[in-house]
Amino acid sequence: MQVVAVRLTAEEVDALDAVAAKNDMSRSEAIRAALAHFAA
Repeated sequence: MQVVAVRLTAEEVDALDAVAAKNDMSRSEAIRAALAHFAA
């Protein structure tokens, strides 16, 4: 895997953290899941 740096607003980080916690996953897992859904 590669490391990719992205810039998020504080609100986006809060939303990411909320989704990750709700689904018992890490930030990276939540981002990968969102990207997989978006690309489908």
